[in-house]
Amino acid sequence: MSNKQPIGIFDSGIGGSSIFKEIHALLPNESCVYLADSINAPYGNKSREDILRLSIKNTEYLINTGCKIIVIACNTATTNAIDYLRANYSIPFIGIEPAIKPAALNTQTKAIGILATKGTLSSQLFHKTTDLYSEGIKIIEQVGDGIVPLIEAGQLNSVELQSLLEIYLKPMLEQNIDYLVLGCTHYPYLIPMLSKMLPEHIKIIDSGRAVANQTNLVLASQDLLNTSSEIPKIEFFSNSDITVLNAILENKFNVNHLKF
Repeated sequence: MSNKQPIGIFDSGIGGSSIFKEIHALLPNESCVYLADSINAPYGNKSREDILRLSIKNTEYLINTGCKIIVIACNTATTNAIDYLRANYSIPFIGIEPAIKPAALNTQTKAIGILATKGTLSSQLFHKTTDLYSEGIKIIEQVGDGIVPLIEAGQLNSVELQSLLEIYLKPMLEQNIDYLVLGCTHYPYLIPMLSKMLPEHIKIIDSGRAVANQTNLVLASQDLLNTSSEIPKIEFFSNSDITVLNAILENKFNVNHLKF
């Protein structure tokens, strides 16, 4: 394995680009290959078998492109597939979990909200993490049905998206949360809208920076950090319309359509 090989990142769509941005900011020398399986988004409503099948397909594509590590930039794929992937492939994997720990450790009202997909909230890994940190704390879980398709369609400022969020936030506000945990990598793109809708004292947290830090640690531990001064190669691939992904990336990177 060469340290010049790229970091592979996959998600059910464009949401994992929020993770890419954190990784790229922390590790600007690293080349990256990002795979957006947008045609199958969202993963959150699929069966565990389908999520595993798609995760294997994504993994093998990234391995075939020469990636040295794979970041599963999807909460649902992490919770349903990472154990299998780690057991069956020799490449290192970085997964994503909702940032329950910092919210639970810092809440003053002893109530936190978690907005995530059905696939994440119903997973064994999620419940294991929740059980570790939920003693004496009220956790209000909310499935974000309909959010991912709107983000994938570029409807980040739509009335429909705002209406959905108002419905989903209402029970959390009624139970006096002071932390909102975003449990899907698409959801950081909601932060501008959420910040206007939520009282100032409610903190919004996601897993992006923690994932970037973990990627850095794993690469360093295996002597795989790229120390070259060469300009890194950043490539994005999507099996659906690339317009929204280009827009979210502000047309800064090479985005390709891929039949996948």
